[in-house]
Amino acid sequence: MKCLIADYMHNDIELLLSDAGFEADYRPDISREEIKHLIARYEGLIIRSKTKVDAELLRQAGRLRFVARAGAGIDNLDVDALNQRGIKIINAPEGNRNAVGEHCVAMLLALLNNVAKADKEVRRGVWDREGNRGYELQGKTVGLLGYGHMGQAFAQKLGSFACKVLAYDKYKRDYTDGHAQEASMEEIYESADIFSIHVPLTAETRSMVGGAYMKRFKKNVFLINTARGEILPLKDICEAIASGKILGAALDVLENEKLNSLTVEQQKYFEFLVNSDKTILTPHVAGWSFESYEKINRVLVDKIINEFNGIE
Repeated sequence: MKCLIADYMHNDIELLLSDAGFEADYRPDISREEIKHLIARYEGLIIRSKTKVDAELLRQAGRLRFVARAGAGIDNLDVDALNQRGIKIINAPEGNRNAVGEHCVAMLLALLNNVAKADKEVRRGVWDREGNRGYELQGKTVGLLGYGHMGQAFAQKLGSFACKVLAYDKYKRDYTDGHAQEASMEEIYESADIFSIHVPLTAETRSMVGGAYMKRFKKNVFLINTARGEILPLKDICEAIASGKILGAALDVLENEKLNSLTVEQQKYFEFLVNSDKTILTPHVAGWSFESYEKINRVLVDKIINEFNGIE
């Protein structure tokens, strides 16, 4: 089977595929137009984020048997178009779940303890102890929206902090474990001190956590989003911070991450987040560790081997 690797991967990807009997064509700089022109040659396509796999791209993909996404989210894949053609979708949330869990903990502790704000002040010669008094995580209730690989990894990391973890997942049942307790959203609205988003971007979740959603929390909360920015619109984040409903926001993702193409309105809200001392912003790197970069390759190749045992 011939595989086109259409994005940058850890440099062992070719060797892993070759050892498994696949013919790998590593073309990380390939353009979308080139993929469309060449896709008919391949049984496999391996991508990250830059390529949208849709019906147009698949028009000439008569031999294609799988699309592998090096990461967790598959929102850049037209699932219906792939399913209609019988093309298998493979992703690798197991490869970066630990990185996401650790990044969530790092952002949360930095947020609760004013780490970013205090660092900037001290560098300017401001020594303000009272203004940077923090909160302890112990005894707090953390609400998780979604309890898949990423939500579970975060819950596991929270285990040593003596906090209560409630998880709501619309598509699971009986998932209480040693790290989190299954809960309804009503229970999370009632008791959460911290709210963390761990659902994929779908038609259902796009703009789901908006202003009205946030107002349902009984307490003012700290917010973490390492999932997708489109789930929580910029406008609603800013308004909730301004009103005090969000005490602090740790955001690894934004509604529009192409900062050079923000609309006038998005630019206004982005500047609000940048200038707020109640935000921590990172550039969509929660799952992007040196270790996960390599792990994802191994997970993907293992899944490809398991799916296509009889290699042609």
